[in-house]
Amino acid sequence: MITILVLASSHADPALAAAGDPSVEVLGAASVEEAIEKLARNRRVDAVLLLPGSPARELAETLAEEDPSAPPLFAPGSLGEIPGVAALPDGDLAALLGGLVKRFSS
Repeated sequence: MITILVLASSHADPALAAAGDPSVEVLGAASVEEAIEKLARNRRVDAVLLLPGSPARELAETLAEEDPSAPPLFAPGSLGEIPGVAALPDGDLAALLGGLVKRFSS
């Protein structure tokens, strides 16, 4: 089981993108505070995916300062360079999650 926390706008439901894949658990957060709370409560998160329209840069900066042992951060390349965040090829949410699953399964 791979657990991915997705920081998305409040209008997105990231769990829908992984529906039907029993090897992936997707947690969603719409704010930096919610993401930090979910990371604190759930230490089995394998990766954090930052999506356009979310406070991606703010979360990356906050985690770098407050939790250096946080799981790795990923974002589509279209977000631009964010320190401490690995770039993924651009794609829809399902493609981004699929790329992360491949990365963690190999």
